Amino acid sequence: MKLMQWALAALLTAGAVTPALADGDAARGQTLFSRCSACHTVTDQNKLGPHLSGVFGRVAGTLAGYTFSKAMVAYAKPWDETTLDAFLAGPAKAVPGTKMAAPPIANPQDRADIIAYLKTLPAS
Repeated sequence: MKLMQWALAALLTAGAVTPALADGDAARGQTLFSRCSACHTVTDQNKLGPHLSGVFGRVAGTLAGYTFSKAMVAYAKPWDETTLDAFLAGPAKAVPGTKMAAPPIANPQDRADIIAYLKTLPAS
């Protein structure tokens, strides 16, 4: 019985320490992406920021044809739910020295929806 109580306590503690990302709505995320479209496209065209087609799984700072900040190149982590969520929540906090000057997306559900949309974008 003690072992079961300890295991349950460990699971509950692990859940409290590890943030769970909300499930995202890709259709809503596509609408919310309008916040990003002044600087980013979902095609293979770069604008002020790099294009985001195929961004999910791509290593930060590695898109050919776009000049990234030294900070983004050094960050060099793959874009996944966790890294994208942290970056959208606070670009300058997640990657100090990044060129991205957009305001953070404070709402966790908005971030989850945008990430769900980005996951649908094939590499061009």
